[in-house]
Amino acid sequence: MLHQISNGTRRDIKGKPRVYYDGYWIKYYEPPADNLEAKKQLIHALTRRLFNHVEHGINIPGIRLNEARQAYEREMDPERKRVAGAMLAGALFNRATDIFTKVVELQEFGVEITSDDALMDQCGKYLLEALELGRLVRHRSGDEGLDELWGEPFRAFSIPVRDFYESRYLKIAQTMCHIDRIADVMVDTCADEGSFPGVDLHIRELADAAKEKCETLRTDPAIFEVWPTFVVAGERLCRLEPQLPQHASEERIRRTRRARALIRDGVSLIRHIARARVPMPKSMREYLEHCHHFRLAAEEVPRFPRRSSQVATAGMTSRTLCQREP
Repeated sequence: MLHQISNGTRRDIKGKPRVYYDGYWIKYYEPPADNLEAKKQLIHALTRRLFNHVEHGINIPGIRLNEARQAYEREMDPERKRVAGAMLAGALFNRATDIFTKVVELQEFGVEITSDDALMDQCGKYLLEALELGRLVRHRSGDEGLDELWGEPFRAFSIPVRDFYESRYLKIAQTMCHIDRIADVMVDTCADEGSFPGVDLHIRELADAAKEKCETLRTDPAIFEVWPTFVVAGERLCRLEPQLPQHASEERIRRTRRARALIRDGVSLIRHIARARVPMPKSMREYLEHCHHFRLAAEEVPRFPRRSSQVATAGMTSRTLCQREP
């Protein structure tokens, strides 16, 4: 019986500190000291990251909180009310950050601030209300919300800094698992088509780069190697040209066009997940369903050979695919 590694196990691997969670050895960073200044910086960073990944127009300054609340309460149209609620959530987060910043400044002047102070209580209430409204906020792609991101500033406020950092490793492991799952389905769906030679290697390259991006902080000097590798891996996969026989059937052309769209959709989804560093279960589930339907349709038509002496790159390229209608 193999020895089971416990979550939270730390070990140096190839000279680098790693921590184990749910099957993944993740790059480990020593958490900062647990004080109000560290919490302030953490909440600021989490709030910036949150607004960087959600829909435009909701980063409302905290000073406009009352305006945002009034607009939300008077809005009757359901669709407009959702957007107004997202704007209110943004204002609540920014107001909470404003308060916490001032609390830290007061502490620097020697004013003792305890956890049950009225300002701290108010800050917590704003964060909690913003968290509850987070269900109205969508990812910048428009596909779904990012409840995990909306919960992080409140958790950073509520628990010790070290505990927050430890919880992030578990979330990163879950994110890596989703990336691997999407990559596996992309390979199963597209590699056997025969129209994209080497696509499986490019998909694995992107998945590996995405996982490394997930575990690397932007303040880490390694980001100057990690980020370009991640970007280029996605670009290479999107540029991959289909190779078809010169006299490919209309069905073959349609399937190749659909396969290329699935590849690009998969790249886009992996990019979103890796940048947010949280799972996107709704988007992943929808993508996997699209791939499943594509494979089911493949069972109803003759299979195409993966290698053929008749395949010619000068025959039917992606440019030709764009010109021919299904």
